[in-house]
Amino acid sequence: QVQLVESGGGLVQAGGSLRLSCAASVSIFSIDTMYWYRQAPGKQRELVCHMTSGARTDCADSVKGRFTISRDNTKNTVYLQMNSLKPEDTGVYQCSADPDGLGFLTSWGPGTQVTVSS
Repeated sequence: QVQLVESGGGLVQAGGSLRLSCAASVSIFSIDTMYWYRQAPGKQRELVCHMTSGARTDCADSVKGRFTISRDNTKNTVYLQMNSLKPEDTGVYQCSADPDGLGFLTSWGPGTQVTVSS
């Protein structure tokens, strides 16, 4: 099973930026799809962005134009660049992996906290 560890969260003012990292225990080139999810207090977990092994990406409408998902295969790491942060972006951000592209997210990281102050 793929082990994932996120880092890069923190406290930032509205309008600021953060870059989250998700380090995988295996070559991410072998993973079909990588995801970033987030969960705000009292809310359901929501999909933020995802990236396929073919480098196709997509993000939720709420973050399009502000967030970018990317990866570095040499470091087995997926990134989430977050710009123009808003207080509503606050939450625990987790990365997840669907190794086989079957829609089963079999691996999750513990998450990293992002807090955006107004």
